[in-house]
Amino acid sequence: MRGSSKRTLGLRDVSVSYESRRGPVLALEHFNLEVQPSSFVSVLGPSGCGKSTLVKLVSGLLKPTTGAVCFDGKPAVGARDDVGVAFQQAALLPWKTAMENVLLPIRVTGQSVQAALPRARALLELVGLEAFRDRYPFELSGGMQQRVSVARSLIRDPSILVMDEPFAALDAMTRENLMIELQRIWQEMKPSVLFITHSIQEAVFLSDRVIVMSGRPGRVIEDVAIDLPRPRDRHTLGTPRFAELSAQLRDMFDRTDP
Repeated sequence: MRGSSKRTLGLRDVSVSYESRRGPVLALEHFNLEVQPSSFVSVLGPSGCGKSTLVKLVSGLLKPTTGAVCFDGKPAVGARDDVGVAFQQAALLPWKTAMENVLLPIRVTGQSVQAALPRARALLELVGLEAFRDRYPFELSGGMQQRVSVARSLIRDPSILVMDEPFAALDAMTRENLMIELQRIWQEMKPSVLFITHSIQEAVFLSDRVIVMSGRPGRVIEDVAIDLPRPRDRHTLGTPRFAELSAQLRDMFDRTDP
């Protein structure tokens, strides 16, 4: 199962300013980033550096104050069908089954639910939940709910997948398991992934590149290539190169914290 089309995502000299009671707040300033087709790029930065603003920009929920968000070199206008988003909380509708939650974007956009059923089944199988497709969220663990959320973000075959700290609310062991699962899913489907995280371990394990952001206003201060061979597994977490890259990012990340 692979995406039908690939896109290059580009943020070109993007700045975002919000109005507040105390005056304008500059969230991002002269932010530049390019995500190549089928690559996995993580964004690492301190709280308040504009990572959530970045998610809204790429998903089309927010326009830049200056600069442009581009797909294949063309400035984006509004929300896009080829961008999937997975949030920190699974945000499943409690009265709908796992299958119905996966199909929700299809129903909301007025597409044929019947035509999308085979893809939804395939996605639930891909995330290891085929046997739980008729279960309700309260019958699923936190990790299983997040897998449903990932399947839902993939239902419209996105070329770009934006993930906003999707494992932050989970325990350490579940997070480790889902890192490995997400790598497998990404290698199977090969969307471009923009992964927002506070976790150095997640960033190093999953990524081709890690973007380190400054404190607010958010800017790119480092772009670090991750040269660990794939596929990566639990053994990778204990290798000297993993430790070296993690320490390098820790030093950069510490310098961004106010």
